[in-house]
Amino acid sequence: MNNSVKIDGIGFNKHSLNLDAAKETERIVEQLRQSVHQTLRRRGAVLGISGGIDSSVVLGLCAKAFGSERVVALLLPEGESSPESATLAQLVADHYGVQTITEDISGVLDGFGCYRRRNDAIKRLFPQFGESWQAKIALPGNLLEKETLNIFSLTVTNPEGEEFTKRLPPQEYYQIVAASNFKQRSRMAMLYYHAELNNYAVIGTPNKNEHLLGFFVKYGDGGIDVSPIAHLFKTQVYQLARYLDVPEDIQQRTPTSDTYPGGSSQEEFFFRLPFDILDTIWFGYEQGVSNDKIAQALDLTVEQVERVVADIVRKQRTTTYLRMPVINMEKVD
Repeated sequence: MNNSVKIDGIGFNKHSLNLDAAKETERIVEQLRQSVHQTLRRRGAVLGISGGIDSSVVLGLCAKAFGSERVVALLLPEGESSPESATLAQLVADHYGVQTITEDISGVLDGFGCYRRRNDAIKRLFPQFGESWQAKIALPGNLLEKETLNIFSLTVTNPEGEEFTKRLPPQEYYQIVAASNFKQRSRMAMLYYHAELNNYAVIGTPNKNEHLLGFFVKYGDGGIDVSPIAHLFKTQVYQLARYLDVPEDIQQRTPTSDTYPGGSSQEEFFFRLPFDILDTIWFGYEQGVSNDKIAQALDLTVEQVERVVADIVRKQRTTTYLRMPVINMEKVD
């Protein structure tokens, strides 16, 4: 089957998001230098690294832009972080010759009551939940399989490996998320400490999927000075990773949130389908390609494409407030 279709003379297919990684890297690097040195008047860059693909790519871009000696990479573990995150974060920092500083934020989170407040909400649903138990929240399964609303469920796992799942009522969901968001906001506070200590800028790591669909924490990982990859789909971030020679172990790692003790992939937790399909459908929708043409190009049904597009629109609409600037009460004549 020919998976390429023509819309107004423009080809659309499953490879439409391919970019010139070398050219895009050079463009971002130059804009990083201009933004940090000329606009912000800062000497270098600080960022948090997690061993994930996004922070690894941004670290590589910063090393090219400022030189490894003008970049500080922070490892920001806490009591529930995956040990693999620290191992891979150090691997990519060593790869680019960047200094790392480890700041364990567990004590800060204890002080905020992060774990206690979250667990209080979990115990209202699962009174037996205790130490050595794991927990995670997730949306329903793959959007391509059936239409379901974005309603979160909570899954807990006891020390024997038995899983129990319940739908999350609104109040428990709000409390779990609000408490968990202390993690991202505490990390950002630490990043700004080191940025101000060195007269550096804080560089963000969210990509387009996270920024425009609301998969970030306001004044947490969204509280940054410069956002170099917020215009790139996740699949395009992987293209830059290959060009920047990000270690293969990181390129092959399944993207995770590393927020909940039970662990969950980003697909399971929020996005609900593989990034290559999500990104291409989204790009087609943005470019005005009809749903039936998108479906034809990707060997999907029109109904499947419609479900994905509706989910994108819904997430953008419901998370608009995360991207809004501060509302000032300035008098307007």
